[in-house]
Amino acid sequence: MRLKAKTVLVTGGGGYIGSHTVKALQAAGYEAVILDNLVYGHRDLVENVLTAELVEGDIGDRALLDRLFSTYSIAAVIHFAAYAYVGESTANPIKYYANNVCATLTLLEAMIHAGINKLVFSSTCAIYGVPETLPILETHPKQPVNPYGQTKLMVEQILDDFDRAYGLRSVCFRYFNAAGADPVAQLGEDHTPETHLIPLVLEAAAQQRDAVSIFGTNYPTADGTCIRDYIHVSDLADAHVLGLDYLLQGNASQKVNLSNGNGFSVRQVIETAKAVTGCPIKVLEEARRAGDPPALIGSSDKAVSLLGWQPRYPELVDIITHAWRWHQKRHGWQRSDSKFL
Repeated sequence: MRLKAKTVLVTGGGGYIGSHTVKALQAAGYEAVILDNLVYGHRDLVENVLTAELVEGDIGDRALLDRLFSTYSIAAVIHFAAYAYVGESTANPIKYYANNVCATLTLLEAMIHAGINKLVFSSTCAIYGVPETLPILETHPKQPVNPYGQTKLMVEQILDDFDRAYGLRSVCFRYFNAAGADPVAQLGEDHTPETHLIPLVLEAAAQQRDAVSIFGTNYPTADGTCIRDYIHVSDLADAHVLGLDYLLQGNASQKVNLSNGNGFSVRQVIETAKAVTGCPIKVLEEARRAGDPPALIGSSDKAVSLLGWQPRYPELVDIITHAWRWHQKRHGWQRSDSKFL
């Protein structure tokens, strides 16, 4: 079976950012073939919402990749299939180096063998480590402080070498904090375990957990809590389509930040969630976590100038509103005191 030439293989397309990107690709006129082992991806979202071709399998399976590339007319690959829990990467680095680096190498080898030379890669701001200056530019020193960030940096370095040796062109997107959900609540964040602040706060609002913790209240910030750069997942998805367009036009490889450009503190997130949901949220104030910098804020000026990217949902209230609608729909939360039922 061969699809039209504008077919894109999306690894990890059943996951959080991957699924939103598949939806954006489809809206832009691309066909998407999803390769996902469904460890963290969601079959129901792929089959019922995206109605995209789903191949269940692993990026480290070379025979499967060869079959895919010989069966479908793939113009490019968008690569999301990685493990992304920072704490787990420290406790179990073997898992992270095996999948994020070794299996990615298998994917790249299969691409080269098949003559596919365009890749959009899901990287991370974790490659920068503790920031020396804010906002963080693409030229900031790369000093990851955990194996997760290190694996992403290693792949970026591999891509540099493969560009020079094999002509494999890539756009590496370095994300800050992906957040929010599809504005019409067809897709959203559904992790097990959940570690991201906004869904944890919303679980507390919906009484699905007793409280949400603030780790550190004496940082040198306006309200004493950490500041992070939250970027709407649909804006991330839009950027991937633009990055793909950029490569298909024959342009050179690039490293590009994707960020909001504004920072929001933990307390701001909690207070905004209270306003959006109309629900009380119990807070526990706990000690700082080792390695947490006071603020992480990125610059997306390059994405704007190079790709013409314009975020549609930069406001924290929109990010949390969309996430709340998704979680209510996904989990059947019913709160009589919420104005967003």
